[in-house]
Amino acid sequence: MTLDPVHVDGIARLAGQITSAVDESEHRDLAETVWADFLDPLTEDGTVILEPLGEQERCRVDIQDAALRERPYPTQHGVDSGTINPTTFKNGVVLDVAHAAMASVPSDLELHRGRSVVLTAHTYDRTQDLSRDWLVDDGGYTRKRVLHAPCVDRYEHDVVHALALYLAESEHALDQADVVEDLLLLDGPIYPTGILQWADHDPALANLLEEDDPREVIQNYIDLVERFVERDVPMVGFVKSTTTKAVCRAVERVTSSAPWANDAALFTQLLERRDDEGEVRTDELTCTNWFRSRAGTDGVLAGPDALGLDRELDPEQYAVTFFLVYDPRDELLFRIEAPYAFTKDERRREKLRQQLLSEVAAERGPPQAVAKADELARIGAHEKGALREAIEQRFDSERQQTYNDTRWGLAFEAME
Repeated sequence: MTLDPVHVDGIARLAGQITSAVDESEHRDLAETVWADFLDPLTEDGTVILEPLGEQERCRVDIQDAALRERPYPTQHGVDSGTINPTTFKNGVVLDVAHAAMASVPSDLELHRGRSVVLTAHTYDRTQDLSRDWLVDDGGYTRKRVLHAPCVDRYEHDVVHALALYLAESEHALDQADVVEDLLLLDGPIYPTGILQWADHDPALANLLEEDDPREVIQNYIDLVERFVERDVPMVGFVKSTTTKAVCRAVERVTSSAPWANDAALFTQLLERRDDEGEVRTDELTCTNWFRSRAGTDGVLAGPDALGLDRELDPEQYAVTFFLVYDPRDELLFRIEAPYAFTKDERRREKLRQQLLSEVAAERGPPQAVAKADELARIGAHEKGALREAIEQRFDSERQQTYNDTRWGLAFEAME
């Protein structure tokens, strides 16, 4: 133990100096003002970046009633991708391996066996000719591919991770699209925000959006929307942890005050319900209406240019729409996204909201199809270690160790 009780108490007293200057009730009052006055619509530099679809409202539903309610979509399919996390080897190669799977409710073991595997490598040796073809393994159940990441002087880990993760997920969703009958759920956002954000992070990363491989990945998500619009089967993204600050930033420009850490903190205050004693009520889920968003990366693929990528539908059909669900049992806020193509119709967006509220109520978290896909795609600490050792043998080069490897060992692996 590195901190004695006297140290803990002393640090807590220091924190008290901060909290004594923060009045949470004032934050709640400001949140209510934002809800009442600034979201219908929310503008930034004269441009609408957020607006309600239909009536702006907050709704509540008894958790037990919601869990037992009949669901509009009898079958659901979920897609997720897991990685070993970016790894640097002594021969200079930085790589990540992603592994995508689709789950179904009710279960389909044949479908669950299918995998799409992408190994993305960053190396300064550009003489290597890495195949862009997909190879088949495991009797046809597994498709795999090596991707040579664009060369960068920094952010190698970010680049290999994002390209592997999103290429595996999007390719698997496209490959299995025709088996989805009622509803597709992506574990995460509907577009590859980890890549789209490159434009805002650094000019070196922004330039990569002109490269073929990142553009191929983004194009896959456009194609996925078009495929499901053509089949008239809705697709949504279930975002477990939303960290966007786009709404808060826009509010701050107008009010000069946005005291929330991110948009999730703002909407949590708006959706929390308290009893007369000030305790959070845990018997009801609360949610917002659907919003159409152009904030941050949400507006990229619905914009007039969309990075110059090919689109077959009217640009507005690709717009990001979302609603938020607050589960007081674990004090968690979830963001559910869908392309505007599937939410422009009021009846359909209410069916989607009813479906997701029932799922969250019953599962106390992500829908069952998302949770099953996450379990199938997750690469555990033991498997990560085995994969890295096998790659070391193939490379005849060891993994480059860091101080954290020595300090934390296997525990550090489990925390990644």
